[in-house]
Amino acid sequence: MKIAISGKGGVGKTTIMALLAGELKKQGRDVLVIDADPSPHMAETLGVTNPEAIRPIAEMTKLLVERSGKTEGSPMYNMNPEVNDLLKDFMLEHDGMKLMVLGAIQTGDKGCACPENNVLRRMLTKLLLAKDQMVLLDMEAGVEHLGRGTIAGIDQLLIVVIPSKSSIRTALKVLKLAKDVKIPKISFVGNLVTDEDDREFLRNGLPDEPIAFFPDSKAIRKAERDAIAVTTLTNAAEDAPATLLQAIVR
Repeated sequence: MKIAISGKGGVGKTTIMALLAGELKKQGRDVLVIDADPSPHMAETLGVTNPEAIRPIAEMTKLLVERSGKTEGSPMYNMNPEVNDLLKDFMLEHDGMKLMVLGAIQTGDKGCACPENNVLRRMLTKLLLAKDQMVLLDMEAGVEHLGRGTIAGIDQLLIVVIPSKSSIRTALKVLKLAKDVKIPKISFVGNLVTDEDDREFLRNGLPDEPIAFFPDSKAIRKAERDAIAVTTLTNAAEDAPATLLQAIVR
């Protein structure tokens, strides 16, 4: 199963995806997390050692251009570059999970069609075709990536929304674009929820009830400030990660 996550910036997409990855690991699943955010910090959220030393592949311009086969002065490049070795060389393994830090991927009619982004698209496609593996795709904030078709082929999209009007507006835009690109299953996930009033606010503002509500957790905020993996916390998100996983696989 291939699951992507989206929503307004700052709503906690990376944290929720990390907690979901941890829940999948507890279930004995083979988990691959792909960080395709322009400012990737999934490695830090998962507790990878020395995360600041990890360079997103999207920033390795020279490597990507060379792999594309493009030569100086020529507009031609290989549309189907070989990337299997890159996937092997840059795949990180941590605490029973796999992580690929791609960085921002510009794809489709409105994005960059340059050779290096073609290599990144090829890498993402290969990763999403992995068999017998749960693939979690953490993407950039907002909705523009959906217009570029970045997540075509995803089985399910999780739209994270917090109890605010601006977050709901963004969530509804994401919903429309996700339907336009025909993602099979689209679900809302509530975050930073403090009480029943917050839950009711989200229920009233969204066309469907969120499949899980994550609490506004001081423990999670402190873990992020202290560079502690959120997956090591006990009950910081209450039963929300397990509830989310149950809803996904149902």
